[in-house]
Amino acid sequence: MSVPVTILCGGLGAGKTTLLSQLLESDDRDIAVLVNDVGEVNVDADLVEARTDLETGDEVVALENGCICCSLGSELSRSVIQLWKEHEFDSLVVEASGVGEPEPIARQFVRGPAGGPYDLDAVVTVADARLFYDTFVDGDEKPVRQGPDESGSRPIADLLLEQVEFCDLLVVNKCDLVSETERDRVVAVLETLQPRADILTTEYGSVSPDELLESQRFDLEAAQEAAGWKRAVKESDGEAGDDDGSNEHDSHGDHAHGDHEHHESLDRDDSHGHADHDPAGHADHDHDEHGDGHDHADHDGHDHADHIHPPERYGIEVTTFHRSRPFHPRRLLEFLEDVPDDLVRAKGLCWIAGRERAAITMSYAGTETSLEVTGRWIASFSEERQEAYRRGQPDMPWDEQWGDREVRLALIGRNLDLEALESRLEDCLLTDAEMDADWGAYDNDAPTGMGDMVTISTGTAPNPSNP
Repeated sequence: MSVPVTILCGGLGAGKTTLLSQLLESDDRDIAVLVNDVGEVNVDADLVEARTDLETGDEVVALENGCICCSLGSELSRSVIQLWKEHEFDSLVVEASGVGEPEPIARQFVRGPAGGPYDLDAVVTVADARLFYDTFVDGDEKPVRQGPDESGSRPIADLLLEQVEFCDLLVVNKCDLVSETERDRVVAVLETLQPRADILTTEYGSVSPDELLESQRFDLEAAQEAAGWKRAVKESDGEAGDDDGSNEHDSHGDHAHGDHEHHESLDRDDSHGHADHDPAGHADHDHDEHGDGHDHADHDGHDHADHIHPPERYGIEVTTFHRSRPFHPRRLLEFLEDVPDDLVRAKGLCWIAGRERAAITMSYAGTETSLEVTGRWIASFSEERQEAYRRGQPDMPWDEQWGDREVRLALIGRNLDLEALESRLEDCLLTDAEMDADWGAYDNDAPTGMGDMVTISTGTAPNPSNP
C-alpha cells in the first residue's frame, strides 16, 4: 500500500515548521519528515528534531545547500525511497524551503520514481496573514525580499503566489497579527487567486492533523488548471468547461502558448497536445465536518459556521486583456515600472515587437514583474511544421500575417479601474504606423532565448538574467 504524502509549502517565516512541529506532537500516526533548507545551517530540521524526541534523527532527512524542486530533485527521490525501504511509517511530510516551487516537488511523486511507494495526498501552502495583506491586499508595503534572490532572477512575490496557485489547502497563519476585516480580505484575495483550494485561518500554526494528513485532496488535473489567472485566460477564450478533449492553446513541448510556464505541466507530453481539463474541477471530498474550530472558506456549498465572504465584497475583480497586436517594448517597460497600485496579479502571454520568435510569459506580483521566454510561436516555425501543428489543432485562431502571435493576460485587482488599466495597456501596443515600421530599430530589453528572463521592479531599470 502506498504511503500518503503531504507537501508543505510557504514563504520563509510563514509558520511551516511551527505547524509541522505541532502536528508531530499531537498526532498518533507514525510520520516521516523530509525537511529542505537552502542555507548552510538547516534551522528547520534542527527545530523538528528537537520537538520530536527522535533518538537518531534518521526519520528526518534534511537536504541542505540546495532546493528540493530543482538541483536536488534526484536526491529527493533517492532520499524518500531509501526512507521507505528502511523504515515503516504511516505518512510522509515534505517541508519545502521558503523558496521552493510546489509543482516540481509534486512531479517527483506523480511522475518520478517516488511515485511507486508513495501517493501524493495534498499540497498545503502556509501564508503569513500580515505579510500577505501588506504585500497583496493593502499595497502600502513593499514585498519582503526573502532568501537567496539577490541576482534578481525571480521576484520572490511571484514565487509566493505560485505557492498559493498550486495547492489543495491554504493555511492562513498568524491571524492574530491582523484584524478580522484584514483577515477576510486576505481570504478573499486568496479565493480569487486559487478558487479550488480549501482555506483555513489560524494562529500559531494550529491545525487539526486530519486537515493535513490523508485528506485525499490532491487531484493532478485540477491542480494544474486551478489558478485564478489560468481560469480567466481559458474563460476569455471560451475554453472553460469544454469536454471535447481539445485545448487550442496547448501544444508541443517546444512551444509556449496558453498555459505553458517555466516548468512543463505534470502530465505534459512533448509530442502531442493534451486534453483540456475543467479548471474548476476537483476531487469530491467531504470536508464539511472539520470540528477544529477554524474558519473555512466555503467553496463547495457547505454550511460553515464562520463563512468567509466572497471576493466581490472586497472589490476583487478578474478580467483579461486579449489583443492580436504586439506591445511596443519601451512603452511596455514604462508601464511595468509604474503598475497601478490596485493590481494584485497579472499573468499570461506577451507578444513583444522585435521578439517575433519568442512567446514571452509575463508574471506580475507585488511590485515586480518577470518576463520569461517560455517557448516559440507556432508562426515562427517553418511552413511545414506550422501546417503539422495546425492540422493537430484545427480550431486554433490564426491570422494570415501574424499567425498565432497574441497578447493574452489575466488581470486580478482590488477596486481596480478596469477601463483605465485597459486604456494604459492599449497605449502600450503598436500603433498602425508602427506596425509598418522597422521593429528591429526599437530599444528592446525583452528576453530573447528560451528560459531567458528579465525582472522589472517598479521605478527601476530591468534586471536581465539567464537562470
